[in-house]
Amino acid sequence: MGSRHINEHTPLLEPPGSRSPISVFQGRRLACAAILLTESLERVAFYGITSNLVLFLNGNPFLWEGTQASQALLLFMGVTYLVSPFGGWIADACLGKFATIICSFILYFVGMLMFPFITVTDFRIALCHDMKPLPLMPPECFNMSSNVTCPYRQPYCAPVVFSGLVLIAIGVGSVKANITPFGADQVKDRGPEATRRFFNWFYWCINLGAILSLGGVAYIQQNIGFELGYIIPTVCLGVSFLVFVCGRTVFITKPADGSAFTDMFRILGHSLCSSKQPSEPSLLRNEVKGVSSSRPKLGLLDSAKERYGGRFPEEKVEEVKALFKIIPVFLALIPYWTVYFQMQTTYVLQSLHLRIPAIFSKSSEGNSSNISALHTVSNTKLPAAWLTMFDALLILLLIPLKDKVVDPILKRRGLLPSSLKRIAVGMFFVMWSVVAAGILETKRLDVIKNGTIDQVIGNVTYNAADLSVWWQIPQYVLIGISEIFASIAGLEFAYSAAPKSMQSAIMGLFFFFSGIGSFVGSGLLALVSTKAVGWMSCHKDFGNINGCSLNYYFFLLAGIQGVTLLLFLIVSVKYDKQKNRSGVQRQNAASS
Repeated sequence: MGSRHINEHTPLLEPPGSRSPISVFQGRRLACAAILLTESLERVAFYGITSNLVLFLNGNPFLWEGTQASQALLLFMGVTYLVSPFGGWIADACLGKFATIICSFILYFVGMLMFPFITVTDFRIALCHDMKPLPLMPPECFNMSSNVTCPYRQPYCAPVVFSGLVLIAIGVGSVKANITPFGADQVKDRGPEATRRFFNWFYWCINLGAILSLGGVAYIQQNIGFELGYIIPTVCLGVSFLVFVCGRTVFITKPADGSAFTDMFRILGHSLCSSKQPSEPSLLRNEVKGVSSSRPKLGLLDSAKERYGGRFPEEKVEEVKALFKIIPVFLALIPYWTVYFQMQTTYVLQSLHLRIPAIFSKSSEGNSSNISALHTVSNTKLPAAWLTMFDALLILLLIPLKDKVVDPILKRRGLLPSSLKRIAVGMFFVMWSVVAAGILETKRLDVIKNGTIDQVIGNVTYNAADLSVWWQIPQYVLIGISEIFASIAGLEFAYSAAPKSMQSAIMGLFFFFSGIGSFVGSGLLALVSTKAVGWMSCHKDFGNINGCSLNYYFFLLAGIQGVTLLLFLIVSVKYDKQKNRSGVQRQNAASS
């Protein structure tokens, strides 16, 4: 067994003389269960914020336009993932993973508390003041006339809303960067099979939390009220925090042992500023004699190695070189995340403008005293966020099948695809998801030419097409299949490809590039909302898409993802070749 850090804490779960474990999780089940339960409850809180944020900001008293609400959510998701490397750095350099997760939960909880407060009128007025009246706009503004300057009200309560979202984003991002590798640390000494299975079940629990939130919390928010709908996820986050704290006695924890990012910047700075070229006397002698050397070609970073006149151990330099080989893969995933985050933004906007069925049927008879009650029942609609559950349900069903049946069969036959190949398959499916969304939106725009129906969702009336929302199922199913391949494989790749001392850092970078994908989506949405492009520049209702060309935006995303898929295939083949070459070199070095 490998040596442990002197300050590493390991619970005594396996007494001497116990029989050999029959499972890769034997003796670690309690620690893994605590982490998986923590993650499930945290996801209930997270999706409690994100699933209906567009609807919340569309409704009274905020009355944000659909594009503004979608951009707010995309920016929130972007910040959530962009802060992940910083959270990984804090864990590696200062606090360790366990303490960093604890501090992140506290920030997360403070941000969550702001949302129940702004749903209460007195607290909201104290924080945001009274809402300014909506400006009167001439009819030309609704007809997208280019000759009229139209007045628009700034989003109400935006500073408070964004402050809460930023606190939540910092907490979520730091938790995400650390809880994933922290969980994998509990089983990593059991081999890659244990790590792969842990990531499967970790992702399963993420989607379990999503279904609980989308199924229960989203229904309460839409049909009962956002006050209770935001209190429940806040309580779930508190329970998640307590579960994690109580798990301290069974967790394998490690102290901070230095930041990979700090070493990376030092090595980069030395390599760029050094005027010396890496050289080795034996290599120079071979060149003089005309004898070719079998050693690999020296690169820029090699000048930082001690044996070439630098100041850093060879192991540290090789870790930084490994990081730079991984980054192109993360860059290629940016368009995937851009499409993926449409599931909770523009896909929801589209569903609000399709015919959503009522959960309860309106009674055909009733007296005058029951009119109000009947009106309430008739507006108890299927929550728009429930469509996202098709993605989560598919993952809940297929991950156990993949883990218990498909992967073992493929592994026995030597056909188990690499993580990069699975990512490519995921990209293919996500591309067809947004194509399906574009086709549906084209059909929806044709239907509304014959008129719309008034649809009350929450406290907002949407002018919807007389076209069933169930037509969105294919795009959600396709994006769910893509997650099983791309997202899980991405987590596995980020952890397995990372040197041991850089696992938190690289996991943080994985989420960082996910955040860039969200910002790209927000930027593209802002671009197509400009008057020059005009695809999303319309203000007829707060949903903001009936006079738009959202289908063009979907097809643009599909085209970008298609081109990226081709580039990714090139990058992945190059990475696999470099990995195989490095493996051969290590074997040669070991045998010599």
